[in-house]
Amino acid sequence: MKTRTSDGRKPMTHWTPDDIADLSGRTALITGGNSGIGLETARVLARRGATVILAGRDQAKLVLAAAELRAAQPGSAIETAVLDLGSLASIANATSRLAESTTIDLLFNNAGVMNIPERRTTTDGFELTFGTNHLGHFALTAGLLPALRRSPAARIITVSAVAANWRIGQLDDLMSEHRYGAMRSYAKSKRANVVFTQELARRFASTSTSTRAIVVHPGAALTNLQRNNTSLLTRIVIALTRNIAMGSAEGAAWPSLYAATSPDVVSGGFYGPAGRDQTSGTPKRLTLPHNADDPAEGARLWNQSERLTGIRFEL
Repeated sequence: MKTRTSDGRKPMTHWTPDDIADLSGRTALITGGNSGIGLETARVLARRGATVILAGRDQAKLVLAAAELRAAQPGSAIETAVLDLGSLASIANATSRLAESTTIDLLFNNAGVMNIPERRTTTDGFELTFGTNHLGHFALTAGLLPALRRSPAARIITVSAVAANWRIGQLDDLMSEHRYGAMRSYAKSKRANVVFTQELARRFASTSTSTRAIVVHPGAALTNLQRNNTSLLTRIVIALTRNIAMGSAEGAAWPSLYAATSPDVVSGGFYGPAGRDQTSGTPKRLTLPHNADDPAEGARLWNQSERLTGIRFEL
């Protein structure tokens, strides 16, 4: 049984956000930061003294969320950035401004869409779920590399899901042109989050950077992704299981917060709740989805992502 970490410290057996050290002087950008897991993540970071940039599509919603955080934590530094992950132009506009002079210590690739009933596309013609959940964050991360490099120890936390383990999420037909299924596309995008993080961590390891790439899954929580679901069957299942299997958005933010702040986290690690069925509880390192760390699959997804977006990472 392991009793010490590699640097001689005792490993943490039970972690909560109360264990987070002071974050004064550090800046975090959170996509989807105006609601759900993103807002709960922002709430804790602000309480610990971090400057928090809420990124989202709707400026009015961002302003309301920022006001809520400032009211709860007077004196907190909350900023907003309009960002539509379904538009490469919007991503480029946001990242060009931030990359000029901002230092980003923590990037949370948190926003996402799921269960779109019929195949739809982003502004750039990508299938909406995969285009938003993976390609949008791929482009965002590439554009923010200059801002991340200014940090002595930046971390990129990408939020995946249990769906990354589903067999229907194989990384073929990325645009779902031959066969579309709402949850198939979602599982595909969530597996891509994991495979992308593994490849990014490998590429970081071949450079002198101290930046870590980490992927998490939040367990099961009732957030806007589920509340906005129009499927009758899905709404019935949620109503029956919400009090047994689903945690809160607050608890679902724990893996992201742990990945961003724990000294025990390693680049390329996959973290999620340790509780029953991985729905809630203290975060811990998890086994990766089958073959998600395959370098061949990582390189293939990376090359396809660069080809589709026209964006190259300058590592």
